Amino acid sequence: MLSDEFAAAPEHFYARLRERTPVHYEPAIDSYFLSRHQDVKRVLTDHDAFTTEMFQVRAEPVMRGRVLAQMTGAEHTAKRKIVVRGFTGSALQDQIRAIHTNAAELMAPFLPQGRVDLVNDFGKPFAVHAALDVLGLDRADWQQVAGWHAGVAEFVTSLALTPERRRHCLDCAERLDAYLAPVIRQRRSRPGEDLISKLCTAEFDGVTMSDRDVTALIINVLIAAAEPADKTIALLFKHLIDHPEQMAQVRQDPDLLAAAIAETLRFTPPVQLIPRQTQESAVFAGTTVPAGATVFCMIGAANRDPDAFADPDTFDIHRADLGTARSFTAAAQHLAFGAGLHQCVGAAFARAEIETVAALLLPLLDEVRYSPGFRYRETGLYTRGPVSLSLDFTPVHGSGTRRG
Repeated sequence: MLSDEFAAAPEHFYARLRERTPVHYEPAIDSYFLSRHQDVKRVLTDHDAFTTEMFQVRAEPVMRGRVLAQMTGAEHTAKRKIVVRGFTGSALQDQIRAIHTNAAELMAPFLPQGRVDLVNDFGKPFAVHAALDVLGLDRADWQQVAGWHAGVAEFVTSLALTPERRRHCLDCAERLDAYLAPVIRQRRSRPGEDLISKLCTAEFDGVTMSDRDVTALIINVLIAAAEPADKTIALLFKHLIDHPEQMAQVRQDPDLLAAAIAETLRFTPPVQLIPRQTQESAVFAGTTVPAGATVFCMIGAANRDPDAFADPDTFDIHRADLGTARSFTAAAQHLAFGAGLHQCVGAAFARAEIETVAALLLPLLDEVRYSPGFRYRETGLYTRGPVSLSLDFTPVHGSGTRRG
């Protein structure tokens, strides 16, 4: 699991893991990895037997406080509702307009050139911009925030950190905390319509949240909103370029776009691992996992389980066993957003965000193809996506006129 071979192409190992060692123990990190859909779903939906206690060590030091995934009961319900309100209804409509404007501005310089790296030129800045817009933070600070965000994300998603990298990540968290502190003070005294203002003014059990609570939830949202977005946008275009007949169908029928996004999330989920801790010993496929053990749910392997999906290693936007409408809800068959109590709060936002961006880009990126000499490569065990995606397309000049 920690080998270079696995890191290069995890999907080559999924079937072998599910069939031969559905409970795989990795002694170097004293953790168990589950690869079957039914086992992963069981862990993610039984939050009494499989807890999120490991986030005290894996997340809290850089989140500067407890995150949503650590909460249960009334506290979780109340705080989740506050965050969800920032991603739905009229707030979501405002965000969609901002997303469209943001994406158009970022792509504009590349249209006359007919070439763009969809990850580094567009996806990464776009994802951070979109998260800052939701939070009501200054977009001019995006590169600074992106650097701190990367350090925080590295801490949360690394299976093993050197002491030097750990210090770097904690330093990023401290700097992000210091950046947010005056913003929180200002929103408490002069709240607006942004999510930080909602967090600062919301009450839980008649008490407003502390600065530490608000900071943790801001960083929680920043990571959740920014980390998977650029990966999913790039992966969507990669799969459509690799399947030109499906690309043509999506171009012809925009209603198929949501299905293409849902299938991208199933086929190549940007979040590959979700950790939990066993409260008591648990048995999977005849193997006992001891109490107190860390269990990693392998989302990529579960999403390609033939017991859950027909012909799972084929990218197919028309598959009957996915269901576009439910793919962005708690009823989703794929597990890219997790499942159960701690399913991703931003699933509806993710759909709106990626659909808005893709609907804007598809007509602009006419005859889109890989740039000459481009070699595709993915990285990441916990979260995974393309290192780059260099694309050529028909240049766009002036107000949408094209030159072949």
